[in-house]
Amino acid sequence: MSKTIQAVSLNILGKEYKIACAKEEQAGLIQTAQELDRQMRKIRDTGKVAGADRIAVLAALNLAHDAGPGKNTANDIDFCDRLIDLRQKIENVLEIP
Repeated sequence: MSKTIQAVSLNILGKEYKIACAKEEQAGLIQTAQELDRQMRKIRDTGKVAGADRIAVLAALNLAHDAGPGKNTANDIDFCDRLIDLRQKIENVLEIP
């Protein structure tokens, strides 16, 4: 059974991004984007970091550290599987061979 793919509009740090994902994964994607937006705004509002790219990297590192391996060893394998799946989705969207 194939998944229905739909575009989802996400607003992160004042910019809109359209991401294609399975309909049943939309709620999780939206929630993740909202958390990323919160993290990025928190970093930006400190005034110590300039540039959206630097803010994004710091936010990604913070989120990965908070949810990453070692924080909940029972979910380490699931976390790695999710990262592999996410990488595959990104490659598909970017059409990387």
